[in-house]
Amino acid sequence: MSVTGLYPPAEPYDSGLMATGDGHEIYWELCGNPQGIPAVVLHGGPGGGCTPAQRRFFDPSKYNILLFDQRGCGRSKPHASLDNNTTWDLVRDIERLREHLGAEKWLVFGGSWGSALALAYAQTHPGRVSALVLRGIFTLRQAELLWYYQEGASWIFPDKWEKFQAPVPQARRGDMISAYRALLTGEDEVIRLEAARAWSVWEGETLTLLPSDAMSAQHHEAAFALAFARIENHYFVHGGWLEEGQLIRDSVKLKDIPAVIIQGRYDMVTPARTAWDLHRAWPQAEFRLIDAAGHATSEPGILSALVEATDRFAKELSSV
Repeated sequence: MSVTGLYPPAEPYDSGLMATGDGHEIYWELCGNPQGIPAVVLHGGPGGGCTPAQRRFFDPSKYNILLFDQRGCGRSKPHASLDNNTTWDLVRDIERLREHLGAEKWLVFGGSWGSALALAYAQTHPGRVSALVLRGIFTLRQAELLWYYQEGASWIFPDKWEKFQAPVPQARRGDMISAYRALLTGEDEVIRLEAARAWSVWEGETLTLLPSDAMSAQHHEAAFALAFARIENHYFVHGGWLEEGQLIRDSVKLKDIPAVIIQGRYDMVTPARTAWDLHRAWPQAEFRLIDAAGHATSEPGILSALVEATDRFAKELSSV
């Protein structure tokens, strides 16, 4: 199989902070061609922040790409804040950013948590979405959360699971998400950071098909881990403020939007069952199951499929 590589590194031509009016400032940046096809990148986590590598999935001569750090993470302020930080707050932020860009419609690109947020946004504002590129499908159903944070992935990574359990007292391990909530929102800064690192590194060390020292190191870094763990846990405790199964149920609203669903066969963070369920509910979207891949965008097959998707839509949307 030929591998389509990333586009060369690109620096933003504009950036800034957008005040939300309820205590947050959202960092945003624009890359590529100011006259190009509008696109927005929705990063993972929640709490992961956008990265320079995410700019490189798009042909910079054909796209005008907006990336932003969601509430509480990356360069957005205040750091690691859980106040006024819900799925629907983020959906409103995306709309404000679209209006700021002056785009009537834009391509929405999201992986992992970003795929859930992309679905929530597109189902709320289908008329504002020109195309969807989704990777590592996650919809916050209870079974998905239990697989990764209670029992399932723990059977595949028992050594790493033991480290994930370590900060939690034995008596609290029957509900790891709730137990971590107490640790991550407590008064003791040392305990908060220890828990944040354990939560964050659990994901960093299980999201690639083969071990990645770079991924592990990123997830261990203190500022990253604190925002990542606190915000993820906050969203998962609340089920993403979604009804059970809502994002798959409401995929019928997307039937007229061109879309590609890309999923790693051996994804241990967001197993292929969820992507398959979405594919069955939304057969109009192209479905690509990448055999030699885990969860990360760095997996060669996933990377290639993502670039192929944006290249495809560059051709299709430029002719509209």
